[in-house]
Amino acid sequence: MAGNDETFHLVATVGAALAVAAVVWLVVLSVQMRRMRRAQLAVLGESGTDDLVAHAAALSRHVTHETAEWRSTAARISERMGGIEGALLNVFSRHGLVRYDAYGEMSGQQSCSLALLDVRGDGFVMTSIHHRDQARLYIRRINRGKPEHRLAPEEEEALAFALRSGAVGSTGVIDGIDPEARPGVE
Repeated sequence: MAGNDETFHLVATVGAALAVAAVVWLVVLSVQMRRMRRAQLAVLGESGTDDLVAHAAALSRHVTHETAEWRSTAARISERMGGIEGALLNVFSRHGLVRYDAYGEMSGQQSCSLALLDVRGDGFVMTSIHHRDQARLYIRRINRGKPEHRLAPEEEEALAFALRSGAVGSTGVIDGIDPEARPGVE
């Protein structure tokens, strides 16, 4: 019976070792399952009722919908910006002012010439000449930086100031776009 006791102890020891190994393996699997569930919650959210494929399909639909909305919004903004840029081409963004005494008097430089131009150099020069008992106003059209009529020296100076001024480049380029009329803008 001594052999049977030995066999019994051997089988019991092997069984206990296998049970301990099974418990350790169960703990390892439990930890891995907990990590996987945490990662799944990060992807699927708290409900976690969908499987990963269904969740990915829902996300894909959502992204496609949002992308279409953003593209639509970007197209509307682009269209409006084209109109705004076109309108800016007609705004008097350049100016030059020269004050002077027209008749050589000491009247405090009451006469002046004012040049107002858009980015293309189109606009006018307005001259107001003041004398003690009268005032005269002259306006001369400017096309592409060139006057239609001969200008007085003070008007030439005001025009030169205007052509050098402005927040837009001297060639009329706005953000790399040449000063051409935009579609839909008068």
